[in-house]
Amino acid sequence: MRVVVQRVSEASVTVAGEVVGEIGHGLLLLVGITHEDGEKDVEFVSDKIAHLRIFEDGEGKMNHSVLETGGQILSVSQFTLYGDCRKGRRPNFMAAARPEQAEPLYELFNAKLREKGLQVETGRFGAMMDVRLVNDGPVTLIVESQA
Repeated sequence: MRVVVQRVSEASVTVAGEVVGEIGHGLLLLVGITHEDGEKDVEFVSDKIAHLRIFEDGEGKMNHSVLETGGQILSVSQFTLYGDCRKGRRPNFMAAARPEQAEPLYELFNAKLREKGLQVETGRFGAMMDVRLVNDGPVTLIVESQA
């Protein structure tokens, strides 16, 4: 499992002209799932992200998590995170999990974040989406479940 984590002051996702998810202060998550991923990967990554200390304290140090700051989550499925660009000019997406495997794990991932007390908005799985964000910092990290 691979998640691009962006600290944002606001973010939204639109499908066919309709805003389907929108947050203020918090994290935009671009979520990729591969064939080997399972519930343990979902648990590890959701816990890591919920407690990741990337929000500033009173001294300007990254010392607080999204949980501690009352931030929100915008989670967007992103199979292209497993695009392999090493050969040729067209990415190879064979490492991305098929939708029938990825969608339940993506939904479980969002449920695990909600269980931790986070407000989670989402895009629409498998849809063409327009994602807008204001990256705060900018702070962008990659969290992975496997080495």
